[in-house]
Amino acid sequence: MNSLGDWFLAITFFFFWLMALWIFVSCFLDVFRRDDLGGGIKAVWILFMLILPFIGCITYIITRPKVTPTDVRGLAMAQAASTVSTADELQKLADLKAAGVVNQEEYENLKAKIVASA
Repeated sequence: MNSLGDWFLAITFFFFWLMALWIFVSCFLDVFRRDDLGGGIKAVWILFMLILPFIGCITYIITRPKVTPTDVRGLAMAQAASTVSTADELQKLADLKAAGVVNQEEYENLKAKIVASA
């Protein structure tokens, strides 16, 4: 006879296996996304996770470096900066000069830096 307790136990068991599978897939994909690991080290991690899935995934989660919000913010800023053209920067600088935010000397210094970095 199936009771409510047996049903609850089966659902709990299924949930934990689903979570274990999700963690395994996440770790597996994270290894491939990382740019700081070489191909040999990636292969070692994958083999370790395939041979000993629970221990391999737990070890990988503990030893992988953490991504800080500063890293994410710096990456986003670098991507945003790469989409801004020199002409856009010069136009913004001219607008700041016209608005009186920067004087002529600051304008020339900033303009020289923008042109030199292009």
